[in-house]
Amino acid sequence: MLARDEDILKAAEDWRNAGRGVALATVVETWGSAPRPVGSNLVIDNEGNFLGSVSGGCVEGAVVTEAIDVIESGKSKVLEFGVADETAWQVGLSCGGTIRVYVEKVS
Repeated sequence: MLARDEDILKAAEDWRNAGRGVALATVVETWGSAPRPVGSNLVIDNEGNFLGSVSGGCVEGAVVTEAIDVIESGKSKVLEFGVADETAWQVGLSCGGTIRVYVEKVS
């Protein structure tokens, strides 16, 4: 789901204030054609609810799964998805690009 940056950050704050575990995923680097630009955000809670977009397709499903792990462990991660992967079509990067996404726990 797409949303404005202000909405995404407000949701992160509201969810955190409501006692939910929260992570923020940010596109930090792209190569070639990428669905979302650097700086795009996705906020995720510990139940898998999310707002925003870092790519679309199955990439976001993978980011949500990793974000739940980040919430539980407290350890940030850098994820990379690219067309060089044999699963590029499956994760939604059929456009030929590669993206790097930083996922951090919001505290």
